[in-house]
Amino acid sequence: MNLRTALRQGSEILASAGTPEPRLTAELLLCHALRRERSYLYAHPEHELTAVEWLHFGRYLHERLQGKPLQHITRRQEFYGREFEVTPAVLIPRRETEHVVEQALLHAPGARRVLDLCTGSGNLAVTLALELGAWAAATDVSFDALAVARRNVQRHKARVDLVQCDLAGAVGGRFDLIVANPPYIPLHEIPALQREVRDHEPHAALAGGETGVEFYRRIVPEAERLLAPGGWLIVEIGYQGEAGVRAAFGAAWPELATEYDLAGWPRVVRARFTP
Repeated sequence: MNLRTALRQGSEILASAGTPEPRLTAELLLCHALRRERSYLYAHPEHELTAVEWLHFGRYLHERLQGKPLQHITRRQEFYGREFEVTPAVLIPRRETEHVVEQALLHAPGARRVLDLCTGSGNLAVTLALELGAWAAATDVSFDALAVARRNVQRHKARVDLVQCDLAGAVGGRFDLIVANPPYIPLHEIPALQREVRDHEPHAALAGGETGVEFYRRIVPEAERLLAPGGWLIVEIGYQGEAGVRAAFGAAWPELATEYDLAGWPRVVRARFTP
């Protein structure tokens, strides 16, 4: 079977099962089976798959049909123009989280000491360290998540130190910028999530307590302890959490604002620490 036929059949199989973006998914799975870039598929449509390549492609299609996220099959995801390793130990970086980076670059371009809470794959810490030319500390309660983050730090040669702790419990010093993408999905909404998320991504990175804003009520006091005067706290939030997150900030945060994503949902809350 050549690439042209394999791609067509794979796309049809995925489409018949209702898989989102079946053509693109088939392309990425086929590239992963061949260990080649997408351009190869179109430059060499006559390439005959070896038995091993065909077996790999068939297995990847089966895994995707069973609900396994594409990123867990390929073990990679792009974020802010860079490729990051992902595994079931970490939340898959979403494009929506790039709004945190954009807000940080806009409002704290001079930040030289950055703290990333709930770092997961390390995508925020690595990106901000590189984009700002800064040093970053990144924390996570999960040792397995930090192992993935460490490989991403090494891959991108970023100045990031990793700390295993709950939020900022083991962190001291002063920072110019603190960012976080904490768990923010209310517990009662977990069963209704897409199966790719509900059944395959780490529960601890999703579940944000009864209301979805419990983590933010802990993050704000930590930020008040660690931020230098004039420093920024920038956090991603869930669509249902804006009011609760904003309520967690007190008088020390006079510059408090919400940013919305392209769909019009509240996505990022930013605040400047002015004690």
